[in-house]
Amino acid sequence: MGMLLVAVAFFGLLALGMPVGFSIGVAGMIGILDMGPRFMTMAPDRVFAGLDLFPFLAMPFFILAGEIMNRSGITQGLVRLANALVGWMRGGMAHSNMVASVMFAGITGSATADAAAFGNTLVPAMQKAGYTRAYAAAVTAAGSIIGPTIPPSTLAIIYGSIMGVSIAGLFAAGILPGLLIAGIGMVVIAFQAKRKNLPGGGARPSLRLVWTALREGFLAALLPVFILGSILGGFATPTEAAAIAVAYALFVGGVIYRALTWRDLYEIAVRTTRITGVIFLIIASASILGWWMTFNRIPQEIAEALLAVSDNPQVIIGLILLLLLLIGLVMDINATLIILAPVLAPLTLQIGMEPVHAGIMIILALNISLMTPPVGACLFVLSSVTGEKVEGITRELWPFLVAEVGILLLIAFWPDLTLFLPRLLGL
Repeated sequence: MGMLLVAVAFFGLLALGMPVGFSIGVAGMIGILDMGPRFMTMAPDRVFAGLDLFPFLAMPFFILAGEIMNRSGITQGLVRLANALVGWMRGGMAHSNMVASVMFAGITGSATADAAAFGNTLVPAMQKAGYTRAYAAAVTAAGSIIGPTIPPSTLAIIYGSIMGVSIAGLFAAGILPGLLIAGIGMVVIAFQAKRKNLPGGGARPSLRLVWTALREGFLAALLPVFILGSILGGFATPTEAAAIAVAYALFVGGVIYRALTWRDLYEIAVRTTRITGVIFLIIASASILGWWMTFNRIPQEIAEALLAVSDNPQVIIGLILLLLLLIGLVMDINATLIILAPVLAPLTLQIGMEPVHAGIMIILALNISLMTPPVGACLFVLSSVTGEKVEGITRELWPFLVAEVGILLLIAFWPDLTLFLPRLLGL
């Protein structure tokens, strides 16, 4: 009975438009009340315990660093650098969009930040160059999920913190999948270039032009090197590296580029607080619901149900991916990760998966849901920023979606591809 009440409360509140953090919290409280009023004293303790993890401090720092770099106009330097490298190809601006997404991902770790930044800049520029608005938005959406895959990924920080998995290992494991997503996106664009008659990119740029673009974008492109170098080299924890990233972003944006005002800093702080507050509210609420689920042995029952279908690890992995992709259609990815990670991670251990490999597989599956209707966050960000309807973006997006699901399957069933870099670095 309690499980039915919790499910009805959660999905009912979501259907009524209540924010996902509140929906999770109310559902969790209903579950605890059904267990008995004496358990209510556990709720405040679970909220505190859910947030009392030192690695979570890295999230607001990385978000703040990305906001500073974006507000100071450094994004434009990255776009010019990407355009100089691949913009000469047919469909060049679409290729540049993908390459710039890789560079921007190493700064923000956020798909929605990528979608908002490039929706405001690259999509209008692609329209002027002859691309349809729907196609330009679709390319941006396809590239945006590189953000939470390549480090510094906020999802990797959340997963590593709540599951006790090495965040540095997850960061290293996310590099190749992120590059593969960019690569497969460029392959799709190349196949579409002639069929859709995408605009040509013109003549190859001179070495002088490439050097100029490299010089302009160098300082921005150097930030991911600082972040990854300090973490993977063992010189700093992810939290310390995030603080270094903020100091570096302030120095580059404020001192070198002189592009930040006190008003900009105020607005950056407000936006960072809002984004962080939403994520932390979801984490705190999900910790209540997660405790209720654990108390009622729901994770074990789900694991037993999946293992009852088959004991073949490949089949179990396929079922996990199907579950994540389906739930990702209707739920916020942060909430899905926090609720399902404690359910699925023990199951992956039972079938012999490495914790880092399982973590990246789960993260990438949820990232794909950022660009799938009806609740894909990147679709709605791009729709609001560009004015293009979600339906129009989705029609142009499906070839990229199919290709990226293919990358997900490759990552899931070929563990050495994911674990190559962590093993090489001893993580």
